[in-house]
Amino acid sequence: MSSNRNPRIPDYELAESVEVSTPAQLRAIADPLRATLLDLVLERAATVAELAAAVGRPNSTVAHHVKVLVQAGMLRVVRTRRVRAIDERYYGRTGRTINVGAVRTPGDPAAPVCLNGLSTAAAESVPAHEADTLYSTIRHARIPAAAASAFWRRVEDLVREFSELPRSGDTVYGFAVGLYPTDHPTLPAPEDGGGA
Repeated sequence: MSSNRNPRIPDYELAESVEVSTPAQLRAIADPLRATLLDLVLERAATVAELAAAVGRPNSTVAHHVKVLVQAGMLRVVRTRRVRAIDERYYGRTGRTINVGAVRTPGDPAAPVCLNGLSTAAAESVPAHEADTLYSTIRHARIPAAAASAFWRRVEDLVREFSELPRSGDTVYGFAVGLYPTDHPTLPAPEDGGGA
């Protein structure tokens, strides 16, 4: 791991991961504003007023969204501070990583639900693409499912490292990763029987 890693980001204790799997939890994180709020508190705990200032929305709107995330088990009060006879609440995530589990719905008990973070990244990256400041790549590899799973665990470590980098500078960078099965073409086996 990098020596530039800051183990105190965020500035409160939280579990490494939390699983969400109920329809209410999935609705909670599917909202773009709520996803942004969850991202913001990965840096440090924040009050509703601080979150509202960051996203440019009214306190009452942000308070509603924070309440939804608290009820869904993804945000919690991590500390309070007394300000003019009122307890100011600081909110933080319940887990560094939010894993989306399978949702069991009537009529389709085995259907998993997954949110597509790559679609968000695609939309966010348009200005960087137009300004020629986008760094991206895509690769395809025919590998066994067990190898894909092991590789993804390494990617999660890299995502965690990115999330814990010390905060400074004027630019917020997005970091998007995905691993998914495709219909990408593959080469046939070599005629001489060699190769994979």
